[in-house]
Amino acid sequence: MRRAIALAARGLGSTSPNPVVGCLILDAAGQPVGEGFHRRAGGPHAEIHALRAAGERARGGTAYVTLEPCDHTGRTGPCSRALVEAGVARVSYAVADPNPRATGGADTLRAAGITVEQGLLAEEAEEGNTAWLTSVRRGRPHVLWKYAATLDGRIAAADSTSRWITSAEARTDVHRLRAEADAVVVGSGTARTDDPHLAVRGVEGAVQPLRVVVDTQGTAVRPGARILDGAAPTLIAVAEDAELTGSDHLPEVVRLPRGARGLDVPALLAALYARGVRSVLLEGGPVLAGSFVAAGAVDKVVGYLAPVLLGAGPAALAGAGITTLTEALRLRMTESVRIGPDLRITAVPAPVPAAAPGAVPAPVSTTPAVPGTTTTKER
Repeated sequence: MRRAIALAARGLGSTSPNPVVGCLILDAAGQPVGEGFHRRAGGPHAEIHALRAAGERARGGTAYVTLEPCDHTGRTGPCSRALVEAGVARVSYAVADPNPRATGGADTLRAAGITVEQGLLAEEAEEGNTAWLTSVRRGRPHVLWKYAATLDGRIAAADSTSRWITSAEARTDVHRLRAEADAVVVGSGTARTDDPHLAVRGVEGAVQPLRVVVDTQGTAVRPGARILDGAAPTLIAVAEDAELTGSDHLPEVVRLPRGARGLDVPALLAALYARGVRSVLLEGGPVLAGSFVAAGAVDKVVGYLAPVLLGAGPAALAGAGITTLTEALRLRMTESVRIGPDLRITAVPAPVPAAAPGAVPAPVSTTPAVPGTTTTKER
């Protein structure tokens, strides 16, 4: 199963709006005879690639799959039937498919006399497929907020200089995050100050993510901006009432309602979801990050911390609606890795502690499901 999880990771950034899935097949003697992963939406699923590689050697064997084999016909046929027809004797899958249209594969397999097991390395498989699973369960894209800061939490000096706080190794690692995302999002402040490019560089075979600028007034992206170079698709999100005079240079524009802190974050995520975006890399500055945190729309945080002290300058997060320590967004650290001279810390929101009997639960900020959409997804 661990090999299947590693195979699934090869599809990160190229399968959306479908999940990443890996499959390994052993023959009746327990020897590996076929493996595969889902490479792109509309293409063969992981099980089909593995079965084709295994051929007749799959008969009587075992299939290890990271996600429950699908049981419906979409752009491709049901993987559950393909496994039955191949004559496998046992199927072990890590995570049940939450998609009501695709689930049921395990029942089909059992009805055909195949031994089915669920849950092996489920936590690892969930982590590898967290973006798609979040999108199905919450009806919006998974959001990873990435930032780079000094040890004292500054993202720039007092004079606004910020290039470069972190090392070349850390910046290279960020391109890996971009390559795994469907969309990279920044705000108007970052667009004005940094003139970012936001395309993936140095990652072979990467599918370029959608570059998104959240620009309430529609004035931050000027003619000649690097984000307009055509290296990747670009979308400018503006307010419904923004006056876009002299904006012929802009690429596609989407108009969204205003929120308490700029554009309405749930509406932005709904618009991206409608375009097939299932994972967002939030690279914007402290104000945009604060609006996402305030909306309860940050699912993972990746911070690159450099062994540097500035003592002044903007902090990584601002305007998150947190005024006292009891309102702090508590995180659970899942990883800390040395990247060159820097430290990369990964964390996710910690579960909210259960309230004591009789206590009135505190309000929790959540992002509502996307209006007019369902949480189903075709694999």
